[in-house]
Amino acid sequence: MLFNSHAFIFLFLPLTLLVFFGLGRFSAKLAAGWLAVASLFFYGWWSPAYVALLLLSILCNFSAGSAIARAQAAGDSRRSFRLLTLAVIANLALLAYYKYANFFLSNYNALTGSGLSFGEIILPLGISFFTFTQIAFLVDAHQGKAREYNLVHYGLFVTYFPHLIAGPILHHGEMMPQFAQREIYRPQHDLIAAGLTLFVLGLAKKVLIADGVAPYVGPVFDAPGAGVTLTFLEAWCGALAYTFQLYFDFSGYSDMAVGLSLLFGVRLPANFHSPYKAVNMIDFWRRWHMTLSRFLRDYLYVPLGGNRKSRSRRYTNLLLTMLLGGLWHGAGWTFVLWGALHGLYLVINHGWREFRRSLGHKLHQSTPWGRRAGCLLTFIAVVVGWVLFRAPDVATAQAILSAMAGFNGVVLPEIWLARLGAAGTALTAVGVEFGATPVLPRTGVLNWIWILLLIVWLAPNTQQIMAAAKPALGVLNEAPSRIRWRISLPWALLTLALLLAVIVNLDRHSEFLYFQF
Repeated sequence: MLFNSHAFIFLFLPLTLLVFFGLGRFSAKLAAGWLAVASLFFYGWWSPAYVALLLLSILCNFSAGSAIARAQAAGDSRRSFRLLTLAVIANLALLAYYKYANFFLSNYNALTGSGLSFGEIILPLGISFFTFTQIAFLVDAHQGKAREYNLVHYGLFVTYFPHLIAGPILHHGEMMPQFAQREIYRPQHDLIAAGLTLFVLGLAKKVLIADGVAPYVGPVFDAPGAGVTLTFLEAWCGALAYTFQLYFDFSGYSDMAVGLSLLFGVRLPANFHSPYKAVNMIDFWRRWHMTLSRFLRDYLYVPLGGNRKSRSRRYTNLLLTMLLGGLWHGAGWTFVLWGALHGLYLVINHGWREFRRSLGHKLHQSTPWGRRAGCLLTFIAVVVGWVLFRAPDVATAQAILSAMAGFNGVVLPEIWLARLGAAGTALTAVGVEFGATPVLPRTGVLNWIWILLLIVWLAPNTQQIMAAAKPALGVLNEAPSRIRWRISLPWALLTLALLLAVIVNLDRHSEFLYFQF
């Protein structure tokens, strides 16, 4: 079931809310149990067969976490650590089988010439997210940070449908206390109003913007596989179209997740905060998939040694963390290369900061033009990385990046020659050609690109607009938006208008891009 589907909007969500608050009048435990059952139904809508796998994972991890906590309480840290190690290995083994078994086996077969096969393995939806969520719980139990061990609440914590499929990755300590609060089981009209607004804003991002720009992406990324040579403009338009498709797809999902949770009185951690406004790659990863960045930092980078060792060790830890972060997104060499590229970006960024610090520069002080230049450079670096992220294979990524670098020559639409006048003549003189762009014969994508550039760079994000409601945990501190949501008739009418526009376009609904991870 998708957030952007008629079944979810008109049946599942209203029914789940009505029964939840109805039961909440009499018993918080029954209401929590109902929400957990409804979340399992939501998950099972995709494939009922994997509900059993999810339940088994929940029961095993809850039992393991409880045993780890008991060992710690008894002062037996060695036993606690052994249990933690076994539980984490079991979780990673399950993830490795479903997500990476065929990837590694295919590479083994390619190297050895063997024909081994595991058969068809269907990737369970959201397995990366609920696996990482539970690993975080196990580590927190070992460290004494997990304080409540209620099976119903734990099951709800893992299965909670707003986050189950594509995040955010939750921490036990930030969610369990909320489920224990009696007031969430009664309707809170201000939070319901804010949650509905945020849900509709996210829905509009997905349906009207991300799905609107999506038709320009496929032709470019399919072209190299069909033997078509891309022009400079086609390659850049395709890369930029995907850059914005992914942005509004994931931003929209994140808004919907936070908004849906707010309907139930529960605040999820922020997962997306204007990443294309980042002034460097360090800043980008503080804004993009924020809970994944947090997980990789706390449970991988820091245990590896973080920045507590030598400079070379620190850079090695950064590279390894991002390499594994890339592999987490998908079983393919393109994801490995994407992770390695972002690891290299971060190493360069940290190295540059240390060089500036050695010259006595204050890192927190920069000119407006310096920040704009940093933002543009970071954006271009991210676009290059997204080509690897989207391409079906390394050869396709190489072909698109070569075209973006101008190795196929620079060809602009023939119609532009007359429009540019003397400038067109000057461009021709320096080697720019004007001719056909068969992959993207229409230049409508350029209108999308300019409009969306202005939105992501200049417009406030939804967390800033909705700041009065404090919709999410851990939002970055930034200047308040001039556009501010409040409970009012104009905002109600705007939300209704956007909802109607979305409903009209729901027939072309598509899955969220992060569902594949």
